[in-house]
This record gives sequence, structure tokens and C-alpha cells, in this order.
Amino acid sequence: MTDLVLYTNPMSRGRIARWMLEEAGADYRTEILEYGSTMKAPAYLAINPMGKVPAIRHGDTVVTEGAAICAYLADAFPQANLAPAPQNRGSYYRWLFFAAGPLEAAIADRTLGVEVPADKQMMVGYGCFAHVMDTLEKAVSAAPYIAGDSFTAADVYVGSHIFWGLQFGSMEKRPAFEAYWKRLEARPAHLRATELDDADMPSQA
Repeated sequence: MTDLVLYTNPMSRGRIARWMLEEAGADYRTEILEYGSTMKAPAYLAINPMGKVPAIRHGDTVVTEGAAICAYLADAFPQANLAPAPQNRGSYYRWLFFAAGPLEAAIADRTLGVEVPADKQMMVGYGCFAHVMDTLEKAVSAAPYIAGDSFTAADVYVGSHIFWGLQFGSMEKRPAFEAYWKRLEARPAHLRATELDDADMPSQA
């Protein structure tokens, strides 16, 4: 039995972790958790007290939060070449955590109808939604991938947010976003991960 476990739900950010595991070529097993029941049960709360997915357990190591999972797996499976050399990780870390912080917060607030008044923008990490979108547009336009010429774990995380933003209308369909996602969507690991997650979706019958 593998010592790497993915805790997820196919209707969640767990899709990010699944894609990353497939990119890494990891041998892992999956535990599907249900909202409001097994996700909040004591057994899983011992893994993640937040009662949210995704999480991974790798031997005795537990990692939660999508960006952290992506960064951890890139280092745990170096043969997959999903992280730049340590001395070249400036852009890699910058955009990985930009997506985990300002981007996700800005999209969540916009989706919930929260608009930060102009005179309060210095109080929130992302400032305003438009600035976040403009910054992201420049980032995905600067090179083929978010951290340069090579695909990395940061593309798994940033790309997932852009895909969902375009799919659900929480981001503007700017040509730069669509072109960036087009470079990612047909990756074999993404297609495998999508197939696995779709197979775990609850039946609509």
C-alpha cells in the first residue's frame, strides 16, 4: 500500500492536488470525502482541523492548502522537474503565492458581492479586483509559462484558478488568460486527473 494519500472531493480544489500528483508521476491512493459528513468527522479532522480538502499525507507528513501541496510535491518528486533550481525560484514562488493570496481573495470577494471601497484598499492584500486582473494578465503574457519557459507546479495552481475563473465567469475572458490556459489544458497529466475526478463525481441519475 502506498504511503501517499490524497484526501479530496471531485467538486473541490482537490482537483488541483490530483493534477499535481499526476504531473509528479506519484504513486498514491485516494480517499473521497463528503461535505458535511466524512469531511467533518473526527478521523479527517485529525488530518485537517479545518475540515476542508484537499490534503495529502505522505508517510508522517501532512500538507494542506493547494499551493503548499503543489510546492511540496514538486520537491518530493524532483525527477518530474516541476520546480526551478532553488536559485531561480523567484518568479515561481511569486506567482504561486500571488494566486493563493491576492488572486483567490479578490475572486472570492467579487463572487460574494464584496467591493472594497477605494479609501479602504490599502487594508486588503489585493487592493482592488481590477489591479489583480491586470497584474495576472501581465504575468501570463510575459513567457510561455508563469515562471518562465518551462512548466512548473506554479502553472498547476495558477492555471487551475484561471480555468475555473473562465469557466464560471468569475474572471474576465481576456485573450491572455485564454491563451495561457490553452497551453495547459491538453497536458496528459491534466487529462488523466480530470478523467479520474470526473469518474468520482456523484451520479446524476
